[in-house]
Amino acid sequence: MSVSTAAVAQTVCAPLPVLGRDVTVPLVTGGEVGYAALDYAASAPALQRVWDDVAAYAPYYGSVHRGAGYLSQLSTDLFENARRTVAEFLDCRPDDQLVFTRSTTDSLNLLAAALPAGCQVFVFETEHHASLLPWKDARVTCLDAPRTPGQAVAALESALAGRDPHGPALVCVTGASNVTGELWPVRELAAAAHAHGARIVLDAAQLAPHHPVSVRDLDVDWVAFSGHKLYAPFGSGVLAGRADWLRAAEPYLAGGGASRKVTRRQDGGVDVEWHESAARHEAGSPNVIGAYSIASACKALTEAGFDTLVAREQYLVEKVRTGLARVPEVRVLSLFGDDAPRVGVISFVVDGWNSSHFAAALSAEYGIGVRDGLFCAHPLVRTLLGSDPRSQGECGAPDAAPGEKSLNAIRVSFGAGTPDEHVDRFLAAVRELVTEGAKWTYRTEDGRCVPAV
Repeated sequence: MSVSTAAVAQTVCAPLPVLGRDVTVPLVTGGEVGYAALDYAASAPALQRVWDDVAAYAPYYGSVHRGAGYLSQLSTDLFENARRTVAEFLDCRPDDQLVFTRSTTDSLNLLAAALPAGCQVFVFETEHHASLLPWKDARVTCLDAPRTPGQAVAALESALAGRDPHGPALVCVTGASNVTGELWPVRELAAAAHAHGARIVLDAAQLAPHHPVSVRDLDVDWVAFSGHKLYAPFGSGVLAGRADWLRAAEPYLAGGGASRKVTRRQDGGVDVEWHESAARHEAGSPNVIGAYSIASACKALTEAGFDTLVAREQYLVEKVRTGLARVPEVRVLSLFGDDAPRVGVISFVVDGWNSSHFAAALSAEYGIGVRDGLFCAHPLVRTLLGSDPRSQGECGAPDAAPGEKSLNAIRVSFGAGTPDEHVDRFLAAVRELVTEGAKWTYRTEDGRCVPAV
């Protein structure tokens, strides 16, 4: 450990309390061990604070917006206060709208449905599928993976310079990669977008749990993120930003709550007057518990202090990267290089191992949960691994098209609730698996590597 890292380790806070920290899991080699949850990038565990807040509210749960009873009124206040809390967390502009959705994927599909006619969309191939795929009804320009932040800005500027200057345009970019953890130059990309008359939406699914996100400071037009990655796993997400495209669009879903007035026509049809507020895109009974849980998580992270949380996470990032660098068989995946700033998301491959086999062994023999595969970012992972000449084992190798190499990687991810012991155990397990091999036999079942019984 370097002197600077040791100094950080002495000053950062203890991990925030999360659910599951006392869960034990069985090992195929016998006995049980405390589960090491190192798959935060997929779904982070619930903060104890979030769980306690939801449990305290649950007896008072009621219908939102359209009830005269006390519990309905209380739930409505809770829901709208949650909207204000999340808007403050994101440092939204006064005239921004904040819509509660199901997830980041849902948020970006909502925005895609609200695009003006003829809108051009610019997106890098490095995006998560949630921000790569929703734009099917627009003219999409997919940009190659950049190898530096500067290349990303230059590539976007070049693409925007060649676009139709008279029509609307939208840039979609991630804040932190769900594969490499690297931070993207969001502020610079936003400046490039606006200089060419385009708008920009930020996929903050992997950024918001790790760093403060300010809509105003980053100068983005919209931001989207998911509660389940922000320690609030109750099926809710957020789309926040400029209101004009959202107000002009047809409601994302048609139904109660989105409609202000519905009248019957003489021809047997109905005429509808839709809300212009966020309710326009929140048809049906809102997920008040999901919204409240996100607001609770926002408060908890704000009160803990992002400066302190970031310092502790960077200490863990350095520990993991240093530990993996000591294993020659391990190659960490990166777009921007070793010195690029990143959050607690690190993907790698191991020489001679199929990643599914390696991840299965970490789980079955050490009680460590990581992710393997292509991480819903297939173009990016294929770009990072496409020319890798290293051979891989057969167990769990996913099906590949004829003539195409089977590719997958391992991802370890962590955050505010991760104790040092989980990281230390993970690094020790990697070294042991590489030097001594797996202690158990594994087989492929439904495309996955699992312990042989």
